[in-house]
Amino acid sequence: MKLITILFSVVFAIKSCSSDPKIPTKFSETSTEKLYYNAKIFTVDDTNPWAEAILIDGNKILFVGSNTEAEKKANKNATKIDLKGKLILPGFHDVHMHPMEVGSTTTAFVLNEEEIDAENYISTIQKASKDNPNVEWLIGFGHSINTLFNAKRNPLQIIDEAVSDRPVIIMEQTSHSMWINSKGLELAGMTKDSPNPQGGIIMKEKGELLGILIDNAGDVVFQQAVASLNDADGEYDGMVSYVLPELAKHGITSVSDARTYWKREQHKIWQDLAADNKLTARFNLGLWAYPTEDDATQIASLKKLFFNNENSLLKINQIKLYSDGITHNTTAALHQNYKEDIFGLPTNNGLNYFTQERISKYIKELEMVGFDFHIHAIGNRGVTEALNAIEQSGTSEGRHRLTHVEMVDVADMNRFKQLNVTADVQVAGDFTQPAYWHDNDHLLGAELADNQVPIKSLKNASARITLSSDWNVSSLNPFVGIQNAVTRIPQNISLEEAIKAYTINGAYVMRQETKVGSLKAGKLADFIVVDQNIFTTPANQINKTKVVLTIFDGKEVYKK
Repeated sequence: MKLITILFSVVFAIKSCSSDPKIPTKFSETSTEKLYYNAKIFTVDDTNPWAEAILIDGNKILFVGSNTEAEKKANKNATKIDLKGKLILPGFHDVHMHPMEVGSTTTAFVLNEEEIDAENYISTIQKASKDNPNVEWLIGFGHSINTLFNAKRNPLQIIDEAVSDRPVIIMEQTSHSMWINSKGLELAGMTKDSPNPQGGIIMKEKGELLGILIDNAGDVVFQQAVASLNDADGEYDGMVSYVLPELAKHGITSVSDARTYWKREQHKIWQDLAADNKLTARFNLGLWAYPTEDDATQIASLKKLFFNNENSLLKINQIKLYSDGITHNTTAALHQNYKEDIFGLPTNNGLNYFTQERISKYIKELEMVGFDFHIHAIGNRGVTEALNAIEQSGTSEGRHRLTHVEMVDVADMNRFKQLNVTADVQVAGDFTQPAYWHDNDHLLGAELADNQVPIKSLKNASARITLSSDWNVSSLNPFVGIQNAVTRIPQNISLEEAIKAYTINGAYVMRQETKVGSLKAGKLADFIVVDQNIFTTPANQINKTKVVLTIFDGKEVYKK
C-alpha cells in the first residue's frame, strides 16, 4: 500500500511539473519546423530570386535556399514536405476588391446583363417581389445601363409596372448607376425638382424622372436601402462561409478593402471577424469618403477610426474616395468633351465625386494621422486632378495610389514616380483588353480610346504598378490578371513584373513589405504552391493555373 502511495505521488508530481509553464520539463523532442523542399521557388527577392526549399518555424521563415542547405539547417524532427518540383510564390496581395459586398446577402435577385429589352425584366422583378415578401426594400443587381437607355418607354414606367407598392432598387453591373421605382424615389426624397447631388445625376427627360440614378445619386439611395435590411449578420456570415475560403483558394493572403461604409458600421463587422479569429488574410480597410458629407464633420469622424496596430491582421489605415465616374456612362472626368451628350448638362466632360480642392484638403488633414489614399481615377482629367491634389498636400510619408487609371496623359506618366504614387490597375476583365478598346470610340474618339490602362507606358515611366481584381467587377483569380497583363500587347508587362505587381508592390501599398510580399529569412510565412510552372507554361495558359496549397502566417488555410 505504501508503494502504491509513493508511485501515485511520483506520477502526480510528473503531471504537475509538465503542466506548469514555469518548469521546463521535456520528455520528448518535438519540432514546430516545416521544411518544404524539391520546389521551384520564385522568391521576389532580388538578392536571391530562385530557391529550392523554404524552412519555416511557426509563422516565420527561417531559411530560403537550396535543398542541401535547408536540410542542414532544419531540426532533425522537422516535418518535411516534398513538393516534387512544384512552383512556390509569395502569397498574393489584392489591393482593390470589395469582399464584404461580394459576401453580403442583400441582393434578392439578379438580372441578365445580356438582356437588351428592359420590358423582359418585368417578370423577373415581379417574381423576386413575390419570393421576398418581408423585405422593406427589394434589392437587385445585374442589368446593363444601355438596356435602359435603349428602352422604348420611360424606364421608370417599366419598373413601376413590375412593382409599385414598395421600393425597388437595382444596381447596374458596374455599380455606377441604379434603376429605381417611384416608391424608392419617394422614400429617398427625390423629385423632378431635386438638384443633382455631388458626384451624381438624377436622370430626367423633358423634366420627367427616368428612374435612373447615376453614380453617387444612386449610391446614396442604395446605402439607404441596404441600411434598412440591418444585415450585419449576413455580411459577417458571408465573409466566413464564402469570401475568406475563396481568397484562400486563390492564394490571396493580403487584401485592401476598397470601400468600407463606416456610417453603417461595416468596420465593426470587420472588427468582430478579427476578434473572433476568423480572418485568414491580412486586411487594410479603405474608409469611404462620402461625397455629400460636410468635410469638417467627416474628417473628424475618419480621424477617430484610424487603427494601425502592427500585430493585428486588421488595420484601418486607408481612405477610399472617387475623383470621377466611369467611361461608358460618360462620367469619367476628361480634359475634353465626350462625343455624345447623354445628360444635357452645362458640361459634358464627366463629373467629380470629389474636386481636386477637396481631395487636397482631405489629404492635408488625414495623411498626418497615418492614412494612405486610394483614389478612383479613370478619365485623364480625373488622373491629373488626383495627382495635382497629392502634389499640393501630400508628403514623402504618403503611400497613395490611383486606381483604374484607364486614361493617362503623356504629361502625367512621369508624375507617378516623382510623387511616389502607385498605379493600381485591373486587367482581369475582358473590357480592358485591346480587342475592346475601340468599343468606346463613339464616346471618346479613336485616339483617346486607344491604349486603355497603359501599364507598359507607366512601367517605362518607372511607376510602381499593382494588379488587383476589383472583385466582383472582374475575376478574383490572380492568374487571370497575370495572363492578361503579359499578353495585352502593346500595353503589357513581363511575367516577373506582373508577379511583383501582385506581391511585393501590393505589400508596399499596405505598408508591410518588410514582413510579407517576398520570401526571405525573417519574413512571415505567407506563400502558395501551384500546379504548374507559369514560367514555362505558354502565356495563354497561365489563367488555368490552380493553387494547390495556401500557407498564411505559417498555417495551412487551403489545400486542394
